[in-house]
Amino acid sequence: MTDDLRGKTAVITGSGRGIGRGIALALARRGCNIVVNYFRHRETAEATASAIEALGAQATAVKAHVGRDAEVQALIQAAIDRFGTVDIFVGNAASGVLKPIMEIDDKAWDWTVDINARSILVGVQAAVPYMRRAGWGRVITVTSIGSRRVFPEYGIVGVSKAAIEALTRYLAVELVPHNIIANCISPGVVITGALDFFPHRTEMIAYAEQNTPAGRLVTPEDVGEVAAWLCTDAARMIVGQTIEIDGGYSLLAR
Repeated sequence: MTDDLRGKTAVITGSGRGIGRGIALALARRGCNIVVNYFRHRETAEATASAIEALGAQATAVKAHVGRDAEVQALIQAAIDRFGTVDIFVGNAASGVLKPIMEIDDKAWDWTVDINARSILVGVQAAVPYMRRAGWGRVITVTSIGSRRVFPEYGIVGVSKAAIEALTRYLAVELVPHNIIANCISPGVVITGALDFFPHRTEMIAYAEQNTPAGRLVTPEDVGEVAAWLCTDAARMIVGQTIEIDGGYSLLAR
């Protein structure tokens, strides 16, 4: 068994920065070519692509709004046009409306669920024909502890994350006969730009730092290493699982 992914191509949504960047660089270190997806932050996406190429892999940065089906499909097509294949799909892009659940309207629901969960289904449906043709594929999705625990003003995001976990299980069972393996990863509190939107950011980080048994917060690099390992044949019998990467944070009773 090997963790060599040379010759493979990964499409990673929301991969210009944060956790997506961590996953992209971890896959690149194993030789995987990367389609770096961004929507607003072109410069950071291009910087990530440059970092990937510095590791000896190939990369291209592609703008796409993953809440729109046609743009997700175009993202997959960009991988085919540049690299001739897509072997790994990572559904990492996330957004959401932070409000009490009783204040969520149709627009907030559609925005959050479409970007976080529906985009994964659309992306996998577009990528799987190429994976089946190759006889090998991997799907990695990204959830959070908010799918199972209740946090203030996280309601619709938590619903979307729970949907991601259920979707991953169903994809896993349908796809594994074709040697396409789907799993979900659930990072703990990771300091990225995404936390800037949380009204209690400082308190959240301090609490996590004090209540993580491993003694430090998870980094994008930690998440990337686990995600990349799940793409290797060494992990081929891990199917449809949600893997916690949180330094033990979720184990403690509160």
